Amino acid sequence: MYGYWRFIAVAAIIGLMTTGEPRTTADEAKSGENEPNGEVRKRMEKEIGDLVAFYKDLHTNPELSLKEVRTSAKLAAELKNLGFDVTTKFGATGVVGVLKNGKGPTVLIRTDMDALPVTEATGLPYASKVRVRDKNDNEVGVMHACGHDIHMTSWVGAARVLSGMKDRWKGTLVFIAQPAEEIGTGARLMLEAGLYEKFPKPDYCLALHADAQRAHGTIGYTEGMAMANVDSVDIIVKGKGGHGATPHMTVDPIVLSARIIMDLQTLVSRETNPVDSAVVTVGSIHGGTKHNIIPNEVKLQLTVRSFKESVRKHLLDGIKRIAEGCAKAANAPPPVVTVDLAEFTPALSNDAELTRKTVAVFKNVLGEKNVLPRPPLMGGEDFARYAVGKTPVFMWWLGTIDPAKVLKAENGGSPLPSMHSALYYPEPEPSLRLGVTTLSLGALNLLK
Repeated sequence: MYGYWRFIAVAAIIGLMTTGEPRTTADEAKSGENEPNGEVRKRMEKEIGDLVAFYKDLHTNPELSLKEVRTSAKLAAELKNLGFDVTTKFGATGVVGVLKNGKGPTVLIRTDMDALPVTEATGLPYASKVRVRDKNDNEVGVMHACGHDIHMTSWVGAARVLSGMKDRWKGTLVFIAQPAEEIGTGARLMLEAGLYEKFPKPDYCLALHADAQRAHGTIGYTEGMAMANVDSVDIIVKGKGGHGATPHMTVDPIVLSARIIMDLQTLVSRETNPVDSAVVTVGSIHGGTKHNIIPNEVKLQLTVRSFKESVRKHLLDGIKRIAEGCAKAANAPPPVVTVDLAEFTPALSNDAELTRKTVAVFKNVLGEKNVLPRPPLMGGEDFARYAVGKTPVFMWWLGTIDPAKVLKAENGGSPLPSMHSALYYPEPEPSLRLGVTTLSLGALNLLK
């Protein structure tokens, strides 16, 4: 059913997609630029050419998590030029900009800055060719494969629009550029550095996220639970190494690892209530050096996803129980099981009232068929952390794909590249038009 409504929505707006512009409502046709939407669009049109160039520069020059030096300087300069009071190097490479405009609510608008260790294969003329050494000293390509360049440019565009419309709103804007979202660290670093103590504490927090499966000109949203808890778990499986020709004289950690991996699947299939969502994925296995050598240990890396805290606890406890139980059965030394809390991302729950209030604006501007609910995802987003102290947060998903490609994929054609794919790329101009529009109108609706 969800796919059907997406099909209807895309088909209904093919004409709109060619320009990426929001529709004009009947009321707006009467009052024109006196309506906030009209003025937002007018200001956006003046900026769109420069914003596309800004986006392409970011895409060509990506930086890995906690290395966003050039990127953060570029964003900080934008805010300073617009009259924001700017703080840099906050929470590592983070940027905080504050613009006060009389008494009223405080609205925080967040973007993330980091790219991924992915070698780009899009063939775009502005594709990234950046190669660097990662934290393990491996040479890697770097790419904005998760749309953070779209996020940043929409954020800059919204800052330009809102700073030029101070006669239309009262309150305080807090624009933050956050590092290290991809490793689940940046939001925590900014909050631990005193984001809510050293700057005006927000009454509302807004953010958008690019969507690699959605047509540009359309928005997806989820009220309530939207994204999952994300845990990273490392297991060092211990054994007793030796010659591959004499396995009886060893305790083989590779065979033991295989047993652990298979048994871990029962945590979801046999120990979790079928109506509760859970994922346990072993994403990395490293062990051994030669065909005929049984190693002393094997290293496993897992990602664990859940919505409920009770399910999360059961999965993490179960991983340790199963790993230790398998080792004992094999007469092997106890494994070392470590949950990396530094990379933990809590589940994202969009505040119901804030979601409805903001979605109503989007539907008025875009039409109801272009603003569609989407089911919760097992992906993670550390934007969830800004809800500390029951602060209302809302993140929506921005369509970024040529609608013809979406229709083709939904009718049996080639699947669209996913987020984090070396082949993913958004259509810049229409994606940015809607990104700037929705961020700006979402904020204005709260500040009026």
